[in-house]
Amino acid sequence: MDASWEVIVEDVLRETDVAYEQELQVNPYSVRLWFAYVKAKAEAPLRVRYLIYERAVKELPGSYKLWQAYLELRLKSVRDDHDAVTGPEYEAANNAFERSLVFLHKMPRIWLTYIEFLMKQKKITRARRALDEALRSLPITQHSRVWELYVKFIKEGEVPKETALCAFRRYLMLEPDHVEIYIAYLRTIGRYDEAAQKLSMVVDDEDFSSMEGKTRHQLWMDLCDLVSKHPAEIKSLNIESIIRSGIRQFTDEVGRLWISLGDHFIRLGQFEKARDVYEEAMATVSTVHDFSLIFDAYAKFLESLISAHMEREEATAGSAAEADLLMARLEDLLGRRPELVSSVKLRQNPHNVHEWLQRAKLYKDMPEKVIRCFTEAVMTVDPIKAEGRLWTLWAAFAKFYESHDDLENARVIFSKATQVNYRGVDDLASVWCEWIEMELRHKEFDEALKALL
Repeated sequence: MDASWEVIVEDVLRETDVAYEQELQVNPYSVRLWFAYVKAKAEAPLRVRYLIYERAVKELPGSYKLWQAYLELRLKSVRDDHDAVTGPEYEAANNAFERSLVFLHKMPRIWLTYIEFLMKQKKITRARRALDEALRSLPITQHSRVWELYVKFIKEGEVPKETALCAFRRYLMLEPDHVEIYIAYLRTIGRYDEAAQKLSMVVDDEDFSSMEGKTRHQLWMDLCDLVSKHPAEIKSLNIESIIRSGIRQFTDEVGRLWISLGDHFIRLGQFEKARDVYEEAMATVSTVHDFSLIFDAYAKFLESLISAHMEREEATAGSAAEADLLMARLEDLLGRRPELVSSVKLRQNPHNVHEWLQRAKLYKDMPEKVIRCFTEAVMTVDPIKAEGRLWTLWAAFAKFYESHDDLENARVIFSKATQVNYRGVDDLASVWCEWIEMELRHKEFDEALKALL
């Protein structure tokens, strides 16, 4: 203090208001008087005002108002000077903050202002220590304000990862519901394994309430996306079982989840396994939308494999043969699409007569498959639940044999058709009419009479 006085003695003597000095000698503990003195010196140089504030806080070290005004003046001066953050003004301001906190360590506003000031200066270690000291000094009811700034401090990306992780884990002890912030941070720094573990714990906790307003379904989808995109980094979880569990639970996202599972194996380089997953998916989904998603993903996967083989510089005989095999698989997939779509529709509603008839038309050049299709159809469709006119299915089955001049089998089919418990008598009558008309077309009048009798 004496050294400072000697440096600015001339300014002080020139600016000093004798009345204020005399009053302060009588009453040095009046906050109002100190503020009046500072206001009177508003046009004085900064160092004069600093000295007055220093004298004031020395007399009244526990005055929040005096320290707050002094610190604001310090902050304003460094903002106006535009000096480098390593300049002496910044260090003087830091020193003032630390001296104020000796007496006002229960005041969160001063702690937060000081920490933000240190963050601006990029003093990482000093800011971290100030944050820790604030948490130790303030009551736990004020910790949420400090942690909000702590999380911002961590997210700025200049804090060492291990330090940030330790801080976040401490934060979760106070605010376990804020785990989503931690998960997001883990993903940004590439700690996918721990992020997946935390997210798995969240989706398993039925009482968890998302701070971001996400439903359990959305959290599941986030987990599936995370594990499928980073299979190499995630070692502590069984990724396949997680995604399959999601497939069983969330029927409205089945297509997307199957694609995630296939993508998981593709990223691991297990292409045959990925192909098996796509085939299994197409054989189990029950909506055309999901099927379309999976089919397109499967086709793009095969196309990318073919392109990769074609672009190889060393076009060896083995790689050429493999490319031909992949081309054949792609052509086979594209050729099977109508049949696969039909299977999906029938899984959705196995009692759809029209769809069974359409499926039979797909096999028009393969008699054995047509017979197998019609047989499966008449065994599957329940007369009570049938959607469409069931008798047309039996009639089409018989006409198939008729078209191949196999009237004996056609009669067997018609005979069985007459024994079905249709929902209406008209359907049964239509079967009899079709049978008789077939016999008449082939001039089998005796057989027609037998059918009538």
